[in-house]
Amino acid sequence: MKRLLLLSLSLLSIAALASGPSQYVNPFIGTSNFGATHPGAQYPHGMASVSPFNVAYGGELNKFEKDAAWNSRVYIHENRYLTGFSHLNLSGVGCPEAGVLLLMPTAGKLELDASRYGSTYSDERASPGYYHSKLDKYGITAELTSTARTGLSRFTFTRDQSHILLNLGLGLTNETGGMLKVVSDQEVEGMRTLGTFCYQAEDVRPVYFVARFSRPARQSGVWKKMPPYRNVEADWIGYNNTIKPYPNYRQEMAGDEIGAWFSFDTRKDESIEVKVGISFVSIENARANLMAEQPDFDFDQTRRNSVSAWDKLLSKAEVEGTEENKTLFYTALYHSLIHPSLISDVNGDYPVAGSHQIGNSKVEERYSVFSLWDTHRNLHPLLSLLYPGLQTQMVRSAVAHGRESGWLPKWELYGMETQVMVGDPGTVMIADTYLRGLRDFDVDSAYQLMRKAALQEQDNPLRPENADYLKLGYVPVDDEGPYDGSVSTSLEYYLADYGLAQLAKTLGKEQDHKLFSARSLGYQKLFDPSSGMLRPKKRDGQWLSSFDPQKGRNFEPAPGYIEGNAWNYRFYVPHDIAGLIELLGGENSFLEQLEATFETNNFDMANEPDITYPFLYHYLDGQANRTADRVRQLIAAHYGNQPAGLPGNDDAGTLSAWLVFSMMGLYPVTPGNPEYAVFEPVFDKLILHLDQDYYPAAKLTILKREEDSTTIELNGKALNRPFISHQQLVSGGSLTH
Repeated sequence: MKRLLLLSLSLLSIAALASGPSQYVNPFIGTSNFGATHPGAQYPHGMASVSPFNVAYGGELNKFEKDAAWNSRVYIHENRYLTGFSHLNLSGVGCPEAGVLLLMPTAGKLELDASRYGSTYSDERASPGYYHSKLDKYGITAELTSTARTGLSRFTFTRDQSHILLNLGLGLTNETGGMLKVVSDQEVEGMRTLGTFCYQAEDVRPVYFVARFSRPARQSGVWKKMPPYRNVEADWIGYNNTIKPYPNYRQEMAGDEIGAWFSFDTRKDESIEVKVGISFVSIENARANLMAEQPDFDFDQTRRNSVSAWDKLLSKAEVEGTEENKTLFYTALYHSLIHPSLISDVNGDYPVAGSHQIGNSKVEERYSVFSLWDTHRNLHPLLSLLYPGLQTQMVRSAVAHGRESGWLPKWELYGMETQVMVGDPGTVMIADTYLRGLRDFDVDSAYQLMRKAALQEQDNPLRPENADYLKLGYVPVDDEGPYDGSVSTSLEYYLADYGLAQLAKTLGKEQDHKLFSARSLGYQKLFDPSSGMLRPKKRDGQWLSSFDPQKGRNFEPAPGYIEGNAWNYRFYVPHDIAGLIELLGGENSFLEQLEATFETNNFDMANEPDITYPFLYHYLDGQANRTADRVRQLIAAHYGNQPAGLPGNDDAGTLSAWLVFSMMGLYPVTPGNPEYAVFEPVFDKLILHLDQDYYPAAKLTILKREEDSTTIELNGKALNRPFISHQQLVSGGSLTH
């Protein structure tokens, strides 16, 4: 009877977990095709996450890894061999970083070499806040869950000699140093270094940890991989490839290839739980995070808390449609809610931007991982619409970063500015947020930082090409390296100037508005009438002669362009589409060239500069209906309920945010212009539950008519153009297409 009661309670628990929108999330989407997501246990915007780490180790690389210039993923679905479960992970980024603090359960004879103790795995499952697999080599069942700053693993063993290893040597980061100390037979503490993201020269940053076991170990110790040895006289280097164990070692151990092990006598089907708290401040804070978020060992309750947190956020959008479309939509929304992520501890401590000092954000959360070249385009507008409180906190974090370091973030990672990509996207993101009506942040400080980036000629990390840009009105091609991208950089500066101009106007700074508005139209100097392209130009005003608009479509270096070709950047003037239409010879010519972009396979769904192009039909009289058709074609071709179901690198949620907006029938085409292109949604009915702490209405209902219609109605009144302002949208009611 007791067994039946426990079974009934277990079934009720599973049913409760599966009742909200999180049941439709498939975390395996994006784990192939270079999507760079992971299926591990992830908390919304969590600092910590626990993911299987299956980067090839001790075996041959598969074809996916051979094709990659580097491996930026902790997990690739095609790989079936893992060496542990990492506790600090990025989702959808293009360069290797993090993937550190690996726990690995093993059994039988103790083995400390990852190339030998790794295992294939099966019975793999994942859902928001939970991951499960079986390690074939040992018969061990691994289950993972997490909180905002901690991870929790439950390992169920089948043998009497069992071990849990903590490997600090493995990871994706280009740094390898670490330190650890076995505190007791139930606890180990230490730190691991991170840094040089995308091989840039930003500072190294430590991440601290405390790991605690649910029961004492029979034996514990540390190990260190022996370094290369050199015969100076003979001038040769030899490699030991040996790992030296230190049983019952209680002093600190430091080095590049170090780890700790805990050995247990276990019964069949006995479970041992391991909880790991992390911090970017100190070991003491990692322990405090662990005590605050996981005072006890309770795997099932921790998992339920994570599911509840996800359901609370995902339920902001309520959709009616097929199971397949719900899975695509809610998984995309899930991926949009991973980054930016927390960097502050439960006590408010965080690493100060641009230094190794410690700050305190008091009652506010501090956020990190601002992949702004990507996310300013749609992810932050999505957060502004559905999660304005979160977006406001993120803007506060970005402005605080600027006050501390002297510059707004560009591609910020764990309090370090990586300087990856081009442009001034922090200006765009903050201006767009303010113009959408989210104003509870220090806009005066933000504006001064934006203005500084726009006007300072020398030693300007956000706009390093500013001296030429201010003099010529564009960035010349003369001095660029193979990946500098003079046209791409210029276009990003124009967009930032447009956003700054709109913010200046709203703040009553009329002279600045005129100055930056004029600068934003400088793209006209790069327009080449003979090709209809935005073309690289030299400092003397001459066009770059060796110009091939197709070059760069396969990510090979293309003079003038970053991660693309001239076609990809052809219409990348979202703030002045009307002016670009005129330059291209009018609406008919513009339509012809827009169609050609798609038909000649020069549209790249996997990269950001051209992802607004399906919505540009809205700027042509009588052509807005083409948008929905084009969007549906792209969704069918590039998105799906399978590991390869993203077009490519998710770019910290940007490609997922594109899908969320596209399925809703809304898209924010122009950052700094708070309106949306409106087109037929995928769902028959969709309800957005709005935050009334920020917006006047409780909800907005989006409906799709059963019959074909070109009319769009807001609360029964036809819109006179296929656009709707942000303020109209958040005023609620019913939007019908």
